[in-house]
Amino acid sequence: MPTPTRTTWPQIVNDFWDLWNFPNCIGAIDGKHVKFQAPPNSGSKFFNYKHSFSVVLLALVDARYKFTVVYIRSYGRNSDGGIFAHSKLGKYLETHLGIPEDKQLPGTSCLAPHVIVADEAFPLKTYLMRPYLGSQSKGGQ
Repeated sequence: MPTPTRTTWPQIVNDFWDLWNFPNCIGAIDGKHVKFQAPPNSGSKFFNYKHSFSVVLLALVDARYKFTVVYIRSYGRNSDGGIFAHSKLGKYLETHLGIPEDKQLPGTSCLAPHVIVADEAFPLKTYLMRPYLGSQSKGGQ
C-alpha cells in the first residue's frame, strides 16, 4: 500500500471538506486488536488489556473509510499511541514529510495546519487532533 504523498493528500483533504465539512483533515486514525491464539513461548507480549491475545492493526483512513496507511506489527500489550510513535507513519509525520503546508480555512484568512483526527489514546500534536475532554455534564455548569 503506497504511503500518501503531497500529490495524494489534496484529494483526501477535499473529500473531508465535501463529505464531512471538516477542513484541513488528512485522515482519521485508530488501532484495532485482532484476536488470535498466542504462539508457543510468546509470554505476555501479545496479552492485552482485554485479557486476550492479539496483534494491533493501526490504520489511517480517508473520508470514505478507505485505508490509506496500515501498520500491523505490534504486540497486543502495546497502546495505540505507543505503537503510533514507533511506527513508520508516526516517524514520517513527526518529521512533517509529505504533510501539506498550512492552508487557509474556508471563508477565512486564518492559516491552519492539516490534521489527523484520533481518540484520546494518541498524543496531542500539531498534526494530531483529539477530542476535547472538558466537562461532560449537562446543564452548562
